[in-house]
Amino acid sequence: MRVLAIDQGTSGTKALVVDPEEGVVAIAEEEVRPAYLGGGAVEQDPEALLASVLEAGRRAVAEAGGAIDVVALANQGETVLAWDPDTGAPHSQAIVWQDSRAEEICAPLREEHGEEVARRSGLVLDPYFSAPKLAWVRRHLSREGVVTTTDSWLIHKLTGAFVTDVATASRSLVLDLDEGVWDEHLLAVFGLDDEPLPRIVACDEVVGETESFGAPAPVGGLIVDQPAALIAEGCLEAGSAKCTYGTGAFLLGNTGTDAVRSEVGLTTSVGWRARGETRYYLDGQVYTAASAVRWLTDLGVISGPADLDRLAADDSAGALFVPGLAGLAAPWWRPDATGALLGLTLSTEAPQLVRAVLEGIAAQIADLAHTIADDLGRPIERLRVDGGLTQSRVLMQAQADLLQAPVDVYPSPHATALGVAALGRLALDDGLTLAGAIDEWTPSQTYEPQRSAEQAAALLGEWREGVEMTLGQGGA
Repeated sequence: MRVLAIDQGTSGTKALVVDPEEGVVAIAEEEVRPAYLGGGAVEQDPEALLASVLEAGRRAVAEAGGAIDVVALANQGETVLAWDPDTGAPHSQAIVWQDSRAEEICAPLREEHGEEVARRSGLVLDPYFSAPKLAWVRRHLSREGVVTTTDSWLIHKLTGAFVTDVATASRSLVLDLDEGVWDEHLLAVFGLDDEPLPRIVACDEVVGETESFGAPAPVGGLIVDQPAALIAEGCLEAGSAKCTYGTGAFLLGNTGTDAVRSEVGLTTSVGWRARGETRYYLDGQVYTAASAVRWLTDLGVISGPADLDRLAADDSAGALFVPGLAGLAAPWWRPDATGALLGLTLSTEAPQLVRAVLEGIAAQIADLAHTIADDLGRPIERLRVDGGLTQSRVLMQAQADLLQAPVDVYPSPHATALGVAALGRLALDDGLTLAGAIDEWTPSQTYEPQRSAEQAAALLGEWREGVEMTLGQGGA
């Protein structure tokens, strides 16, 4: 069975043709670049997103040779747009998950509805999630057509279906987390109760057929990008955890079949619904990971990610970085926060800045891991990691040191696509289990802690003080 697995992400679209016997037989990638417009605005051209999916998919199929058996799709999760359900034409730009302009929707709702939204949806009332963005699009951009997350639009363009998967729907703020259905009360809170909504489907469900990549092929295996990576890395049981280092960094801890509500400001979402069973996860986000490296590049501090390990000093010499360049997510939920470089002196040079940025990213992830552990009632004993920044030995060692746990690097840069490929197999083979659909793997490298627990605690303490100092200044 050959799966065309498509990972439509913030910075690009990957398409892999995956065969259970031959492995990955073809890879194609197309860059897409969000526009950072100031004032919290982050947008993408929907037609460019679609073109990237079609071009990457067609190139991968051509390289693989022969027909594919199923098309599976992972999506950005919280990126939204308005579009015409008859023609498929966009009525707005795609408003990216990093866009914070929907804070104007959230702010007046928090006092009255914040606790209720968290209890019903498992999420924090924040512009990161899709429902406030949907309401913002309706208020400012378009009253025409439908307004949905990008997955519904892409699937409609491929098949004509009007659907979204339950994992994506759970990132909206308007899904009843326990029942897995649209919550009419929450829809009314956001003024979305009269909106036509896509049908919610399981992650292993066939939703239609497409001829976009050659001969007709079913489309099945739909999920958000982050839990797709959780699947690929074999984090199927409660207590297992992974972190993806992409444009942002995303830490997910599996809670099993129990939708654990966080006591400390994290979010709970559906990981996947497959074979009739729903699995959940707790997660925390670092909005700027690779985008912080891009920021260093744009400033001329480095020429690109390949410079990180070559330039990073052995010690930051007191420099601290708070990676709030696009706001701070869990557990602070401060979209107004900004990044900060602290502890600078006249002796601070580029190598110390590079080290501080990498340690700042690792510190925020370690802090989130400890917070997830508090909600799970058990420590994260091992972290599985994927994404482009795992190529930085300095970052990965800092992660193991600050987490005080081993860090296993996933051997492929395509965890999301391989996770969605497993769901594509499930969609076609009723006799297959999820564990049986996942490719076996061993870490390309494991990083063990080298700093003592006392050293790690001291650095994390200093970093947290830096965060509080930054927030105390109103994010400035």
